[in-house]
Amino acid sequence: MANNQGKRRRFGSVRQLGSGRWQARYRDPATGQLRSAEDTYATRTDAEVALTHIEADITRGQWADPEAGKVNFGEYASAWLKDRKLAARSRERHESVIRLHLLPTFGERSLSSITTAQVRAWRTACLTRTGEPTVVKAYQIMRAILNTAVDDELIRRNPCRIKGADSYDVPERPVLTVAEVYAVADAIASRYRLLVLLAAFTGLRFGELASLRRRDVDTANAALMVRRSQAEMQTGALFDKAPKSDAGVRPVAFPSELRPDVERHLDGFAGAGRDGHVFLGPLGGQLRRSNFRDDWLKALRKAKIAAAVHFHDLRHTGNTLAASGASLRELMTRMGHSTPRAALIYQHMVNGRDREIADRLGSMIRETRGDADA
Repeated sequence: MANNQGKRRRFGSVRQLGSGRWQARYRDPATGQLRSAEDTYATRTDAEVALTHIEADITRGQWADPEAGKVNFGEYASAWLKDRKLAARSRERHESVIRLHLLPTFGERSLSSITTAQVRAWRTACLTRTGEPTVVKAYQIMRAILNTAVDDELIRRNPCRIKGADSYDVPERPVLTVAEVYAVADAIASRYRLLVLLAAFTGLRFGELASLRRRDVDTANAALMVRRSQAEMQTGALFDKAPKSDAGVRPVAFPSELRPDVERHLDGFAGAGRDGHVFLGPLGGQLRRSNFRDDWLKALRKAKIAAAVHFHDLRHTGNTLAASGASLRELMTRMGHSTPRAALIYQHMVNGRDREIADRLGSMIRETRGDADA
């Protein structure tokens, strides 16, 4: 039997239960229904202190329904992902990270039961078996999910509060010399020679190069028009996606010294028609990372370049070479990294500062290869 003895309070009440412990009760600010605090207390004073805290939270607008936080994390994460506006490839990556790295530990737990200590222990365990970039991505997604839970008033505070857990130090990537770029281009299969040269001297990404069509190549002005980027799903399905921002759609000038290479490639290896892909796989299908990787590694060995060099390092190489004499805005425009920007007229772009950047790269090619070879 509960013991109701004791003085009346202005807010809520406390009572002693048959077990001898004390219970705090108050009116739900949303429904007006009488409800009990989640815990019971050893003394009357402890119960009254708890009631004071509840009253203060309600007054400050910080009170959260304890029942709301009992929502299952796995179910909430699934609903959260469904509500996100994400590109197909990003959605697939998010789903994979949640399934492989979050649900095994937190899937069956309630939102309100997850503590900072548990998140820290999970992260430490993940780092022993998974690369840091993946762990950082998993932490970022979990924090985003629980931030939404805070906004939904299901939990009061996000337990993802580990300093520095949302970032990592990216190791400095290698920069090839112009001579090394040509060593790889000369060593690789002929159908990929131009792919290597354009990656290095335009800074385009693999997906941007793989999605190029004949109509995107302007040999007269020595320029490429980047309109899309190829993406690959885990199922192997390929599709063209729009750039992440308006800055991704851009003309990029290439050194005039590459014009003969471009013309030879279009004559010998590109797909037919204006919409034919500039770069194709070894059997005439679309270019994939998987059907290019072995040729890349063989070329590195033949050119005596470190096997740790990735194809993406050619973009880093090109941007580093182009940086000489270029402003930050010009580099950002060339790389497709700028946020909303003024529209650029194609002719102005290829004949203006970007043309100058490409010409400087061309002079580096001539100095390295010699005027006759160039």
